Amino acid sequence: MVKFNIDAAVEIPETHSRGRFPLPSGKTPVQCQFHSPANPTIFFTTSSVSETPEHPYLATASELTAWLDTLPTGDGVRVALDTEADSLHSYREKLCLIQMAVGERKALIDPLGISDLTPLLRYLDNTEIWVHGADLDMTLMKRTFDHIPERLYDTQVAARLAGERQFGLAHLVEHSFGVTLSKQSQRADWGKRPLTPRMIEYALNDVHFIIPLADRFLTRLREHGREPWFLESCADARLSVLQRPPPDPEEQWRISGSGALKPQGLHYLRAFWRWRDKEAERIDRPSFKIISNDELIAFAQGMQEGKEPVLPSRYPPPFHRRFYKVFKEAKAAPESEWPRRPNRRRVERNPDAERRFDQLKGKRDRLGTELNIDGALIASRAALETVAQDASKAGELLLNWQRELLHV
Repeated sequence: MVKFNIDAAVEIPETHSRGRFPLPSGKTPVQCQFHSPANPTIFFTTSSVSETPEHPYLATASELTAWLDTLPTGDGVRVALDTEADSLHSYREKLCLIQMAVGERKALIDPLGISDLTPLLRYLDNTEIWVHGADLDMTLMKRTFDHIPERLYDTQVAARLAGERQFGLAHLVEHSFGVTLSKQSQRADWGKRPLTPRMIEYALNDVHFIIPLADRFLTRLREHGREPWFLESCADARLSVLQRPPPDPEEQWRISGSGALKPQGLHYLRAFWRWRDKEAERIDRPSFKIISNDELIAFAQGMQEGKEPVLPSRYPPPFHRRFYKVFKEAKAAPESEWPRRPNRRRVERNPDAERRFDQLKGKRDRLGTELNIDGALIASRAALETVAQDASKAGELLLNWQRELLHV
């Protein structure tokens, strides 16, 4: 038997100590504490956690401002942050939820209900923010606010530089604290309201462990002298998202597999892709839920071989009418309107560059083994190939700590 503190100690069988467990009648689901010889103190929330005064759901500007006014400010304040979007359920992905923890204070912030989140951004700009797997969160911030706070650090990057080879949040939490996090709401529709208790639990758990993980991996990075690597890597990741260009709307139809198509196939692929895009926008669904990329490629390949496409019967009549209208128009278009294959630059073999690449890759792999980190963190294959061709590119492609390790 092991004890959990839920307002009062409650004895629960050992088999329930990892993950979900039933609450005794009349008890309020709150933060629990699990004591075991292997893990002296492990915190986690129960499967029926819900909005509480300690973990409010903020859906109006006044609620957000009032909550922010209660939080600590100044140097040393650390915020655990996470976001949820609706890319699996909407045509245009949007920011649907912001989870935030400052010390023991947690809140769920509803960006769908609060039109002006300037007070939140102002608060975050004066704190140290920790996120796990920050690329998507930063992308959502840039798209929504055209802003990413400067002091934003990624526990996933910290874990990888500390030598972890499996670095998903659920794995790290289980490996570090012996707690199994539920993944049942990973694919939930975060744009729907109200959120279910299970979604609230999932969202709060996502920020509950971030600061403890940060402390754990920062300690290891400092022991190995790698904290500067981490800081530079996080700063570069933020800058990369800020400088990332938006997708070219005239080229988005060139999906995986299109490179093997001839101009005729590319012409039909573009027409079918644009049909799918309009249908997805019409019903506000992700385009992949209309028809898959593989099916579009198959239609285009079939046209190259003289096989006309047949839209499956699962689509309602209006879909069929619009599809075959697009097909008819594409069929009537002159060859002069067909798109061309992208020009592929031919690179002549350079034995000296190939030898330098082998040397750089061998050195990178040896360093990865010695440091017990993934060699790709030191330099990607593409970066090494470019540097082998032109050593002056190292400053553009590699961070300071990477160049120092490789002596390039």
